[in-house]
Amino acid sequence: MKRILVINGPNLNLLGTREKTVYGNLTLNEINSKLQLVADQHAVKLDFFQSNFEGELIEKLHSAEGVYQGIILNPAAFSHYSYGIADAITAITVPVVEVHISNIYKREQFRHKSVVAKTAVGQISGLGDYSYIAALLYFIDLD
Repeated sequence: MKRILVINGPNLNLLGTREKTVYGNLTLNEINSKLQLVADQHAVKLDFFQSNFEGELIEKLHSAEGVYQGIILNPAAFSHYSYGIADAITAITVPVVEVHISNIYKREQFRHKSVVAKTAVGQISGLGDYSYIAALLYFIDLD
């Protein structure tokens, strides 16, 4: 059975209550539930992790080696400056898809650059919770 890890970075635990015009009304648990429904339809095992701490995200990436066939990562604000997370992705062989709920290229200038993007196999931005689903479908189809 294929195993995919879903990692969410800082402040995503506040989804559903923070900046609804940017991030929508769904909570992180509701997004995870929608992902789980898709995973169940395709016999894929999902594990979920969220942290507001960069080091914990890096440790989780390190622990994925040899366990998961893919990682869906929303590094949130760490996307724009965390070379530590980018280096952690480079250090493992598990493919990572970077996702964002909002279109980071339509927001503040500092959000237009992701240092994580160069280390990920791809980036999906601006599709709301469907960014996660698209990443999951990518890994489902990946052999």
